[in-house]
Amino acid sequence: MNSNAKLRWGDLYPELGIEPIPTEPCISPEIYQEEIEKVFSKVWLKVGRVEEIPKKGDYKVKRLDFAKTSVILMHGKDDEIRGFHNICSHRGNKVVVETDNETFGSNKAAVVTCRFHGWVYDAKGDLVNVPEEEKFTSCFDKGHNGLAPVRTQVWEGFIFVNLDNEGTQSVEEFLGDMGKHLGSYPFHEMEECFAYNTLLNCNWKVAHDAFAEAYHVATIHAGSFPNVFASGLQEVQLFGDHRTCAVCLTKNANPKPAAALSGEISGASLVNHYERVQLPKSVNPNDRDDFSFELSVIFPNILVHVTEGVWFTHQFWPVGHNQTRWEGRYYIPKAKTYSERWAQEFAQILQRNAWLEDTATMEDTQEALESKAKKVMHLQDEEILIRHGYHVLEQYLNRA
Repeated sequence: MNSNAKLRWGDLYPELGIEPIPTEPCISPEIYQEEIEKVFSKVWLKVGRVEEIPKKGDYKVKRLDFAKTSVILMHGKDDEIRGFHNICSHRGNKVVVETDNETFGSNKAAVVTCRFHGWVYDAKGDLVNVPEEEKFTSCFDKGHNGLAPVRTQVWEGFIFVNLDNEGTQSVEEFLGDMGKHLGSYPFHEMEECFAYNTLLNCNWKVAHDAFAEAYHVATIHAGSFPNVFASGLQEVQLFGDHRTCAVCLTKNANPKPAAALSGEISGASLVNHYERVQLPKSVNPNDRDDFSFELSVIFPNILVHVTEGVWFTHQFWPVGHNQTRWEGRYYIPKAKTYSERWAQEFAQILQRNAWLEDTATMEDTQEALESKAKKVMHLQDEEILIRHGYHVLEQYLNRA
């Protein structure tokens, strides 16, 4: 690298270094196991939204393949949302039979019943009914055989779980300044959700990093967003384990006619500039007229993007050292007219196409990295979010 190069972000955050990043963490089964033990099994992970289980008695089962478990999230009669491992206390059967990566259900009595022998658990996890209970021995105590709890908290409508039952850090403490940065955004006002997910044959970091910079936009998204987004990031801020930045429009941004019309009709498009209505003051603090959206990364595995009239997430769940489940969710307000409905559908399909362009690179990247022909990755200054991600991850892995 040119030692005289002026680095906007590298000079601002010298603690991250400027050296190449080793490729080994993306291909090593041993490092993957360390990540599971020291990161994913210890930190808060977003597993849902309150709108998914809005009524008392509603529940959602979320599979966490990396931990070889699934979690039942139950909306109790007291309006609390609690999480439990999906395993019966009798002989270990899954209490709720999963139909997919995410399974939903509802019960007016706010209970779930194991189909194997009919043991019934309420929304507080207590075992409330055991068929033929009198035939069990005296050492059996129904009061000590409820569901195994998972620490669960809700922040701004996001449901988080933490698999470390010995931990004491709250979600608010974990998010720190990132929580303050995004906390006043009206996530709940966007009620319509378009959701996509798929299994990708790549390491979770390979998938994650493909969305965490704008350097690729001019090439990968030349078809979906030609000459629309600038490759340089703005307003980069590091919040401990987390990070954020602004993605902006080019000076001569000229969306295609249908995309421009969609933006005029509905705020569901990213390619138009809108007046500030919903954004908190911490987002686009300088009121840039080229601002498109905020790209925020909540460690370890979720990207949250917010702008006027739309927000969306990318989440990357490790399944193996070279396999990841990607989940993309796109949130917009409910349409009030047919023209708004068309505009929203067009905007989210355009966004979906861009996501397909992004995910199309990931398996090729993994396959090439596993050749071990290259030992390092060279990051440019505008890939500062990726550099910060590896920096934080290394700190977790080096902890005793």
